Amino acid sequence: MKATVLIISSIMSIFVLTGCVKEPLDNLSQDEARIYITNRSDSANFSSYSTFSVVDSVAIIRNNQLLRKSLTDLDVAYINAVKQQMQARGYTLVSHSAHPDLGINISRVYNTYTGVFSYNDYWGYYGGFWDPWYWGYPGYGYFFPPLYGVYQITDGAVTIDMIDLKNTKAKELKVIWNGLIRGSGTFYTDKAAVSVEALFAQSTYIKAN
Repeated sequence: MKATVLIISSIMSIFVLTGCVKEPLDNLSQDEARIYITNRSDSANFSSYSTFSVVDSVAIIRNNQLLRKSLTDLDVAYINAVKQQMQARGYTLVSHSAHPDLGINISRVYNTYTGVFSYNDYWGYYGGFWDPWYWGYPGYGYFFPPLYGVYQITDGAVTIDMIDLKNTKAKELKVIWNGLIRGSGTFYTDKAAVSVEALFAQSTYIKAN
């Protein structure tokens, strides 16, 4: 598989101006801050396919486990956006029971990471700013017990997988293309169309005859 990562060109331009702007990422819009990653099969001839079908719901996957299938407004927006892009590339939409050449799965993927932080050096960095004299105890020292905490971070993305249903063999369904969308606005309904469009924009080889 060949992978393509799109980092919006304006990001690079803004970094050139870091001498003038302290926090360049703060000036990016949601559309500019999202990341788009695509992979393709080296052997796939995308012009050899003519029909496609898209799943009627979106898989919700958390920490590598399927939780359920979903059809919220967000899911519908992604499904419709994929259909629109495929049809714009010359492919014909058919039902999944009509033996399409291509099948397209859509998933929302969430991964939760847990970590531990400590402030064992709290006194050295912060405590020294407060003199015990302030409290009426000159000459005293501070005692700081170890400070620990646990945090969780959840990272989410939308993935789109294109499956070759025309050339099946050895009881395997081969994924010939996939795209991943992550970053600010990924789970906003009104951003689904522009996000899917960005994936296809960097995959110009997806085109029917």
